[in-house]
Amino acid sequence: MEFNQALEYAGRVADFMEFGELMCLDALHRKESCGGHFREEYQTPDGEAQRDDENFAYAGAWEYQGQGKAPVLHKEPLVYEEVHMSTRSYK
Repeated sequence: MEFNQALEYAGRVADFMEFGELMCLDALHRKESCGGHFREEYQTPDGEAQRDDENFAYAGAWEYQGQGKAPVLHKEPLVYEEVHMSTRSYK
């Protein structure tokens, strides 16, 4: 049996495209700016990131539902006992 490397590479590209699409979906879902994720519509008057810890302090995992179906977001709340969440200034 002969191995087709070009077909394997095409499959990897398809995986990266699906992953990139999911990252974009996740970014559009977040109604905040935080860390490396910055949205112009969610910033302070000084141009700093505007976080929304009340609605977005969770670890999320998107579940694949099949071809042509929207993925489902599963959330696990982040619980901090010794550290308090706060907004940093990078100025």
